[in-house]
Amino acid sequence: MPDDEGHPAPEEIELGKVLSALADPLRRRVVRELAAGPDGGARTCSSFELPVSKATVTHHFRTLREAGLVRQVDRGNSRMATLRRTDIEQRFPGLLALLTAEDAPGA
Repeated sequence: MPDDEGHPAPEEIELGKVLSALADPLRRRVVRELAAGPDGGARTCSSFELPVSKATVTHHFRTLREAGLVRQVDRGNSRMATLRRTDIEQRFPGLLALLTAEDAPGA
């Protein structure tokens, strides 16, 4: 059962929801950028500078959170997003490597 913020437990992360969330190129970009950063690195949603409205950014991060790809924590008047790297790697080994390879030259 998801927690009060909508984060599923690691064993509840479903491949279908993850793939559906990653079907959108902007959400894939967010996950790739988080994966390229340090483990446990947190960023504000606005730091990704997505070319969409604030409401659409909120929708994208809710989708990523509910799929189990990111954990969001309130920090003052903003939300910080952290990649659930360990949970994703345990559930779907190699998925993050595939995503980061998508950005590599010649991929």
